[in-house]
Amino acid sequence: MIRSELVQMLAKDNPGLSLNEVERIVGVFFDEISERLREDGRVELRGFGAFSTRARVARTGRNPRTGESVDVAAKRVPYFKPGKEMRARLNV
Repeated sequence: MIRSELVQMLAKDNPGLSLNEVERIVGVFFDEISERLREDGRVELRGFGAFSTRARVARTGRNPRTGESVDVAAKRVPYFKPGKEMRARLNV
């Protein structure tokens, strides 16, 4: 599912809200998750899962086309751990 499909589905399920209002709500939701992760925080949605970040150390990579060594900087990457209920729903 892509973002526009999510907005359409939520708008259909909530006829009292306009499409623009639903789009704004979805945008705020994703912006808040992103902001919390940027601050090195954690976002937990009970029954769904938890979003966090993981640190990756600097390393030397390799360009697959040329085989040339390339320095890859240290960075943080997003990580999602599904909750117990989510895992149970997937394995029914």
